[in-house]
Amino acid sequence: MLKLPYEIWIGARYAGLGSSRGRGGRRDRFVSFVAASSMAGIGLGVAALIVVLSVMNGFQKEVRDRMLSVLPHIEIFVPGSDPLAALDGWQALVASAKRSPAVLAGAPFVAAQGMLMRGQSLRGVQVRGIDPVAEKEVSDAGRQMVDGRLTDLKPGAFGIVLGQDLADMLQVRVGQTVMMLAPAANISPAGFSPRMRQFTVVGTFRSGHFEYDSSLAFVDAVDAAKVFRDGALAGVRLRVDDMHRAPEIAQSLLPLLPSSVMVADWSRNNRTWFAAVQTEKRMMFLILTLIVAVAAFNLLSSLVMAVKDKQSDIAILRSFGATPVAIAWIFLVQGAMIGVLGTLTGVIGGTLIALNVDVLVPAIERLLGVQFLPREIYFISALPSDVRLNDVVSIGLTSLVMSLLATLYPSWRASRLQPAQVLRND
Repeated sequence: MLKLPYEIWIGARYAGLGSSRGRGGRRDRFVSFVAASSMAGIGLGVAALIVVLSVMNGFQKEVRDRMLSVLPHIEIFVPGSDPLAALDGWQALVASAKRSPAVLAGAPFVAAQGMLMRGQSLRGVQVRGIDPVAEKEVSDAGRQMVDGRLTDLKPGAFGIVLGQDLADMLQVRVGQTVMMLAPAANISPAGFSPRMRQFTVVGTFRSGHFEYDSSLAFVDAVDAAKVFRDGALAGVRLRVDDMHRAPEIAQSLLPLLPSSVMVADWSRNNRTWFAAVQTEKRMMFLILTLIVAVAAFNLLSSLVMAVKDKQSDIAILRSFGATPVAIAWIFLVQGAMIGVLGTLTGVIGGTLIALNVDVLVPAIERLLGVQFLPREIYFISALPSDVRLNDVVSIGLTSLVMSLLATLYPSWRASRLQPAQVLRND
């Protein structure tokens, strides 16, 4: 049978893991209760950190994926005021870009801002002129259709595909018409008149991203070039094999393309939003780490109480020949066990909660009759979670380091007690 050193056995008993029967059992139970409270505080802090960071990771990943189901990985802009001329050479641009093995597909686009009018309703929209056949290679728009098909967009037919929320706002359905207003105006002898064109709704889509579902409209690229002939950007959208490498791939494309074009990747186009989310994540980590720090201070105070309560025991051990280092190890073991068990409890509990957020949150919403993420306010309507190993490891290590630091002073204080003075005053 393995025989543990007495420092570990006594430290485990003080931590509440050993027997508390016999002389002083009631005092031992009180010390064990304080130790259990410290352990619970550490576990709650660690669990809260894991859950919050996992939800923030999930939020970032979900929004990014939904954005990229509509937006391209890389865009190549062709300078000039005539989008029709830019569309003529889009196949050559794609062929040049495909000389890079990282580029999977390309499709033309025309991007512009406009307004849609239906009755008394007027909405600003982002207009995307696309090639319906080539578009399915670079985005998921074709698979997100609720009504109709993306291929129902035909050149010269002036059809339009609306986000489902945008269609609901305009109270329009497939087969009905809307009026498109371009920012530019026509000049005639009678003066300036707004440029307008009637479009027929041929379908609706839902990406799951409220911003796009409520403000994005697809039309045929040729029709968009005609309506926004002097107020649109045109070029090519590319899909690459690894969206995380899009900035690197975009830079590698520059030598393969004409010097006149401009290249932008999805991270550059949305840099402010992703930088803000990353900053929020760091700040939440620092703020919630204070919960673990408070629990570590609670551990320190509980160990100081244990040292005060066990002065007689310490003096007896010293009288039997225990060294100051052995006494210090007893309380180091006690604090370490509390910190390790609290951290493990928090890691396991927090990970389980984070992995089941998609089940727990809807249950709480049904129980309380509230909705935490209204679609009209937030990008997404469900609370996602993405548990990452590096976050769990960093949180666990932070908790362990704080717990071990909290044990140093009480252990040193216990090792400095003089047995003769303690026994004389006891």
